[in-house]
Amino acid sequence: MKAVIAGGTGFVGKELTSELVRHRYDVYILTRNMENKKEEDHLHYVKWLTPGAKPEAELAGVDIFINLAGESINSGRWTEERKKRILDSRVTATREIIRIMNALEQKPKVLINASAIGIYPTSEAETFIESSRVAGSGFLSHVVNVWEEEAIQADKAGIRTALARFGVILGEKDGALPRMAMPYKFGAGGKIGSGRQWMSWVHVKDVARAIRFAAENDSIEGPVNVTAPAPVRMNDLGKTLAKVLRRPHWLFVPEPVLKLALGEMSTVVLDGQKVLPDKLLKNEFQFQFPLVRGAIEDLYSSQK
Repeated sequence: MKAVIAGGTGFVGKELTSELVRHRYDVYILTRNMENKKEEDHLHYVKWLTPGAKPEAELAGVDIFINLAGESINSGRWTEERKKRILDSRVTATREIIRIMNALEQKPKVLINASAIGIYPTSEAETFIESSRVAGSGFLSHVVNVWEEEAIQADKAGIRTALARFGVILGEKDGALPRMAMPYKFGAGGKIGSGRQWMSWVHVKDVARAIRFAAENDSIEGPVNVTAPAPVRMNDLGKTLAKVLRRPHWLFVPEPVLKLALGEMSTVVLDGQKVLPDKLLKNEFQFQFPLVRGAIEDLYSSQK
């Protein structure tokens, strides 16, 4: 099997590349910069989004396209300029993916396009699955709606399309968890805001496994919630993190302090939604880390 990954050098992309290569896929990573890119067995690099680049010339016979490309939402305050980059980077990458697939003589079987549970409204009481029709109203919801509208152009071209709506992805060195763990490591961890906001999380290894699962199962298309089956309240997540790291959970960070420090980006930690992976579960996907305690213990096992 041949798979193309846009965003293959990022947090999720690296884990996914390892997952696919382990299962004997030939992986082609789209990149703007070919410097220091060392090809290996089953791993190749293809230039894109640069003047003169024609990636389609190197991608004949590809079965799967996976689009993870886009500027991180967690790397700084959401100024108007950054918000524009966050949206534009996703739209540009997705449109180019669609163009490449349409340019191929033999169309791929499937597009797995990254998305996010930010499309759902924040709530402490409701539970959301893929068939939930309600939509959020903030910046993240707007980004996801626009992003998914671009991606479903592949479906209109006859290519099976899955929209992988990621929850909060937990990894040891990247993603949200290192930022959450830092105060605990200094003995200053504790409740953030009300603590009752939901955290629909997922281990990065399960993200990679779920993407491969969706790629290999023809019955999976449309929105797919990529979240663990047991979301937790933020305060419970903090208590679990404290236990695993053997640190106290005592400090209270009030909501106004976080809003002052992070601006609009504070919504990522102050608000949340309870999201379940209904489609993955109905298709009998087996999570390696269904519970948050096991996920955090796996990520920080070397620190016990």
